[in-house]
Amino acid sequence: MAQPTLASEPAVDAVAQATTRVRRLLWKLAIATWLLMAVGSATRVMNAGLACPDWPLCYGTLFPGQQMNLQVFLEWFHRLDAALIGCLTLGLVGLTVWQRRLLPAWTPWAAMFALGLILMQGLLGGLTVTELLRFDIVTAHLGTALLFFATLLSMAMLLLPYRGTGTAGKLPWFSLGAAVLIYLQSLSGGLIGSRWALHQCLGGEQLCTVVNTHVLGVVPASLGVVVMGLLAWRTPALHPLLRRLSSTALVLLALQIGLGVATFRLHLQVELLTVTHQMIGAGLLGTLVCFTAIGVRDRRIGLVAAPLVPPEPSSQGSAPSSALPV
Repeated sequence: MAQPTLASEPAVDAVAQATTRVRRLLWKLAIATWLLMAVGSATRVMNAGLACPDWPLCYGTLFPGQQMNLQVFLEWFHRLDAALIGCLTLGLVGLTVWQRRLLPAWTPWAAMFALGLILMQGLLGGLTVTELLRFDIVTAHLGTALLFFATLLSMAMLLLPYRGTGTAGKLPWFSLGAAVLIYLQSLSGGLIGSRWALHQCLGGEQLCTVVNTHVLGVVPASLGVVVMGLLAWRTPALHPLLRRLSSTALVLLALQIGLGVATFRLHLQVELLTVTHQMIGAGLLGTLVCFTAIGVRDRRIGLVAAPLVPPEPSSQGSAPSSALPV
């Protein structure tokens, strides 16, 4: 006869449904954030950052129909998308708090951390306009967006149903190191864009240090991704998801390097190429973050399973069969 389920214990299907709802919302937020960064990059390269001279409204209205052109539309749509993401993040906090008994204990706290990042992002967005695109604020605006993006992906991967093989070992640390290097490289690229450093370096040999720092930074960032990918390829019985993520990271790295070379040679004159370069970089960062989150889970499975492996017989004789675990 089946044992009755205690009233205090949530049903398994209720836990699965709550986790699925939160995870789907996280993925929607992550995709919207990635697209927001694309629109933000397009706004910068099209010189539309001050197309709306006031904030948070645009020409004192919610919809500047009379002043609408491509540049105004980019800046206005960027703000609209940001407001939508802010509302969805509030919904994420509310959902995780409401379903907190069915979710891991860290979930509401992580959601509130994400909300803090989006509030900071909104503040930096306002300062970007009021301070007339000051380069340090613009770079911090990009850095916060990437950190928010990484937070969403980490939460989604930690809530993903996963039965690992326990073979990841130290791979998550290599992936985390590569992610940090790619993040810093993205900030360096954002600094070049916000200061128009490449144009000034090629035109008057000014700010070449900023450009050279970004170019030299390609080496450690690329090596970090390649080392992680090679170690993943050489790891036996690695989970297929981790293999796919490592392969994706290597492909995105190759695309990013190619786009970077083309962008440099064309002196940032092709807007679509510049935007794509930044978006592939964000995608590479997101892939490494996903690998790290899943790798940590896989590593924990390996650490838990390790004590269950019976020790090898010593050189002085085999252990009696009754002493071995069944």
